[in-house]
Amino acid sequence: MPRRKDAGSRPVHEVVVRRNVMVPMRDGTRLAADIYLPRGVRRAPVLIERTPYNKQSSSEVAVKAPEYFASRGYAVVIQDVRGRFASEGEFIPFHDDGWGANRDGYDTVEWAAAEPWSSGKVGTIGGSYSGATQYRMAPTRPPHLVAQYVRESSSDYHEEWVYRGGAFELAFSLGWALNVTRSNLAQVASGADLERLRGVLDQGVKDVVQWQRHLPLADFPLIAGLSDWYRAWLRHPDDGPFWWQWNIAHRHAEIDAPICHLGGWFDIFLRGTLTNYAGIRRRGGPRAQGAQRLIVGPWVHGPGGIGSSRHGEVDFGRAAAQDFNGLRLRWFDFWLKGVDTGVMDEPPVRLFTMGVNRWRDEEAWPLPDTRYTPCYFRDGKSRSVRSLNDGRLSFDGPSEAESPDSFVYDPDRPVPTKGGNTLNVPGGAYDQQEVERLCLTYTSDPLRRDLDVTGPVTCVLYGMSSTPDTDWVARLSDVSPDGHSRNVCDGILRARYRESRQHPSLIAPNQVYRYEVDLWATSNVFRAGHRVRVTVTSSNFPRFDRNLNTGGPCNEEARGRAAVNTVFHDAVRPSHIVLPVVER
Repeated sequence: MPRRKDAGSRPVHEVVVRRNVMVPMRDGTRLAADIYLPRGVRRAPVLIERTPYNKQSSSEVAVKAPEYFASRGYAVVIQDVRGRFASEGEFIPFHDDGWGANRDGYDTVEWAAAEPWSSGKVGTIGGSYSGATQYRMAPTRPPHLVAQYVRESSSDYHEEWVYRGGAFELAFSLGWALNVTRSNLAQVASGADLERLRGVLDQGVKDVVQWQRHLPLADFPLIAGLSDWYRAWLRHPDDGPFWWQWNIAHRHAEIDAPICHLGGWFDIFLRGTLTNYAGIRRRGGPRAQGAQRLIVGPWVHGPGGIGSSRHGEVDFGRAAAQDFNGLRLRWFDFWLKGVDTGVMDEPPVRLFTMGVNRWRDEEAWPLPDTRYTPCYFRDGKSRSVRSLNDGRLSFDGPSEAESPDSFVYDPDRPVPTKGGNTLNVPGGAYDQQEVERLCLTYTSDPLRRDLDVTGPVTCVLYGMSSTPDTDWVARLSDVSPDGHSRNVCDGILRARYRESRQHPSLIAPNQVYRYEVDLWATSNVFRAGHRVRVTVTSSNFPRFDRNLNTGGPCNEEARGRAAVNTVFHDAVRPSHIVLPVVER
């Protein structure tokens, strides 16, 4: 048996750093890396982060991971991906990190395993894009890759990175493209041209709020000719082969490494974390299936928030804050050093449940004893909110005719974003009362007992629009007795994608259709005395782009029109939210 050792061991080694070591790839391109070595260790297990955000200031550097792990006997490699900062080549997001002609992740692992300071056992670290480099590498199966720890990253770049429900992730994608292009100017320009472009992009970052309203989206002049991949994203609004070339879920069966997947309920890539855990556990190779672990906290995106209890306006208590490096040390000590840290003796799923603000250990995701329970939109007044209709929400469905609820959606006056799973605008948990005034709401009576909602959430809408296309936005909130309406989860669906993300079809004006809006997932206990609320509208800006309601080509038009949108909730068309209720 391996020897047992407490996690969070104290640093015992001085750290030696080698800067800008050039690592050759199979096509001759060299990628730059900083290497942190533990003094006095002849051959150390290796941890690698591959980042587009500068190896000197990456997310791992920000949480001091190189020094933390190197001082505890690991060699740590922080590498600039192809075409970024000190690395050679051209940067195209996701393109060279996985199973294509270039396999930069595979080549870096095998290079590190062969170095004289390496034990030959390699693990990978990082989140967001550095999580994408891990997931993209995994199906290539580098022989010396032993384990991975992925923080907050995607499975499907169409559905969880650039688009969601067919709507463009505007605030995140535009801001990301602008910042990546600005930091990449030295790779594509020099001299006076470099200084001119830097000035233009610096001003663009300052004016990003104005640029979020620029139309058409596909014509973004600030980065024209500099980051053609961004225009390609906008030219491919439908899912299909363009996006499948990077899709991780399509490759789950080819992954055969232990992976700990760490995500946040308010993370923009939450769906990817959950999908990759469940998919690899079900379909992965023999080394992978029993060695997947999932941790989801109440966190927004980014490593810094994992050590914090406050996300948005809400403090989730001391238990929410975790020692990120300490969590990972237990994982890698077990897999790369053979230390019995007990990490594989624990249940595979660890979830933070909001509302009661405590952690729970589970054997599977979704939870096998979940009862998917419809909660119906109803006539009448809840008398708990100022909104366009103040409807009721009930576990009892309508048995007869009820009047539908209508609202006007004008793309020139969208409903503003207020928290949620987002980036480049404040994410997390916020009081929604100000936003709810602009929306339809359906609110339950005060609950007589606690309601545990843990798992995937879907909202089924029977909706009608006066235009050939529109968006449907649904939000689940936890309303406290004092009226505070805390967002729990939300989702969006572009009407033309109601049947297929690959094959859009416009709607007939003034005809009723059934829509399923995916709110992804949550774990929240609605306490006795609290209310459950569902909010419905047609915009969430600037988090998502504005549907112009014309039915024209996505991202190509410059003018929109107002729509009258109607939600039905009668016996024939019972709009409802499906809650994953857990009763124990």
